[in-house]
Amino acid sequence: MPQLVSPLISASELKQLMRSRSIILIDASNGPNAYSNYLENHLIGARYVDLNTQLADIHTDVSFGGRHPLPKAAVFAQFLGEIGISPDNHVVIYDDKNGSNAAARFWWMLKSLGHEKVQVLDGGMNAVNIQQLPMSSKIDDFDKKSTYPGDKWLLPLIEMEELARISENEEYLVIDVRDAARYSGEVEPIDLIAGHIPGAINVPFTENLAENGMFLPSEILSAKYQDLFKNKRTENIIFHCGSGVTACHTILAMAHAKLPLPRLYVGSWSEWSRNEH
Repeated sequence: MPQLVSPLISASELKQLMRSRSIILIDASNGPNAYSNYLENHLIGARYVDLNTQLADIHTDVSFGGRHPLPKAAVFAQFLGEIGISPDNHVVIYDDKNGSNAAARFWWMLKSLGHEKVQVLDGGMNAVNIQQLPMSSKIDDFDKKSTYPGDKWLLPLIEMEELARISENEEYLVIDVRDAARYSGEVEPIDLIAGHIPGAINVPFTENLAENGMFLPSEILSAKYQDLFKNKRTENIIFHCGSGVTACHTILAMAHAKLPLPRLYVGSWSEWSRNEH
């Protein structure tokens, strides 16, 4: 899918847009205190989106779909209408983890419904603080839309059964974006079993970022990933993580690098590790 606007926006660019009030701001911060932090202080006009209840359809049985399965596209489209988003809106998303968590996931989901004008704030809350963007504790009212059109995901996905058939096939490239210690099985703080999918290589999503938490320049990321992909077909490149959230950060990096978007394995290690293959 072509990238019609840059997938990233700088805090200085966002400051200019906020003056015009021509955008919809989304706070997608995640964690135990994320919502209370939002209520206390957020970018003026920002609407809160919750990863666990609005960007995922979580099941009791994690072996089916992993820890953060995608909701049905039509259900997500209905939610977009409920928070006042229509296809022609310019949406800017930020989180408290350099865009690596729910901001990237929300970006992927919007792009996968065909939304054109959606961007992630480069650097997230760190950039907000550095640029001293205007904050507030006030929850602004907004008009709900009747619905958002869309009933299927348009960006490429792969299910566990297909991945099990091809993960060790040399024509494919499976990339695990978790940190190296989790990939190697040295530690596993979340899932029941440590390790990685057979045949997968490890390229931590943190390698997309400079030391200051901002994305590396697009030309550096482009050279890095093109060298890694070699002559693999885009449809044969698969990214995953622990639960299909931070993998979206590297897909966002692909868009930033102006590269075709690879397939996402949403179930990721949380699903794979709970099944026999």
